[in-house]
Amino acid sequence: MRRTPTRVVLLVALVAVTAACGGDENVGGGVSGPPTTEAIAGQTITLLTHESFWVSEGILEAFTAETGVEVVVQHAGDTGEMVAASVLTVGNPLGDVMYGIDNTFLQRALDADLFEAYESPALANVPTEFQLDNRHRVTPIDFGDVCANYWTDAFDGNLPAPTELSDLADPAYRGMLVVQNPETSSPGLAFLLATISRFGDGWPEFWEALRKNDVTVTAGWEDAYYGEFISGGGTRPIVISYASSPPAEVIYADPPTDTAPTGVITDTCFRQVEFAGILAGTTHRAAAEALVDFLLSDTFQEDIPLSMFVFPVSSTADLPQEFVDHVVLPEDPHMLTVGHIGEHRNDWTEQWTQVILR
Repeated sequence: MRRTPTRVVLLVALVAVTAACGGDENVGGGVSGPPTTEAIAGQTITLLTHESFWVSEGILEAFTAETGVEVVVQHAGDTGEMVAASVLTVGNPLGDVMYGIDNTFLQRALDADLFEAYESPALANVPTEFQLDNRHRVTPIDFGDVCANYWTDAFDGNLPAPTELSDLADPAYRGMLVVQNPETSSPGLAFLLATISRFGDGWPEFWEALRKNDVTVTAGWEDAYYGEFISGGGTRPIVISYASSPPAEVIYADPPTDTAPTGVITDTCFRQVEFAGILAGTTHRAAAEALVDFLLSDTFQEDIPLSMFVFPVSSTADLPQEFVDHVVLPEDPHMLTVGHIGEHRNDWTEQWTQVILR
């Protein structure tokens, strides 16, 4: 679905997120000070995460050196699979802390009472715009944008690259776009949500226009980016990917280059925020709190960009120069509230299937 040196993920600038988790009372339970290392030293806790989780060697060992707590990482498939499995085991959790649930799946987890509330002291360094659950059942860790990317050499003065979401349905760009199925792909779902944010109830008509414009649909990001898109040897010059794809193209270029071969259509971007939460029923509550605090530390936050190609949420974390040099910043990314997504996601994906795959 994303990341690692062969999987590119979302990246954006640290700007305000204009969404909130609807329908929650402002309950600040779960507030506590950092646990003492004497109380938790020698414990082992499990970090449940998606298949794309990756950190540099020594990062989690730094947490162990600091607290005496060992972390076992357990991958649980993609985000949807991880959430589904956790909902089935609520109260008897598969781990102690979950990392990687994002705002497109968050409401399902909140409705299932998947997490225990905890307000980390480290949230003092996190803008409130990222704190989408005001009851602190989850803690924001990173964020980024899913956007349409284009191969710059495929466009020139005769046919400039598209600049707006509606351009993708223009017959001038017929046969150029590849997207992912929102039922099987996180970026595919994010792009569907971007179109719903932009077109409202008229989004099915936009997708009907894309279908008539010969859009190609793949099951996942890798099939699209490294299969149909020009970057992987395909023929399609426009793909749904991430705002971080251009800097990743530079970082992993062989031979090396200082110029990204891809660009970002910022009008198409949808903002994703990833969270960590203490799983209800953990028997290592204090150690789990310490791990959540660590995920917001500069040690972890500054490792995020070049390990998982997302942006840290902490205002004290420094960014690598590659991101500063090559990121295109969406000024106003698309967003939908967590509650709205949770209420309508299944209906939207079913309707999308009827429009595109009929």
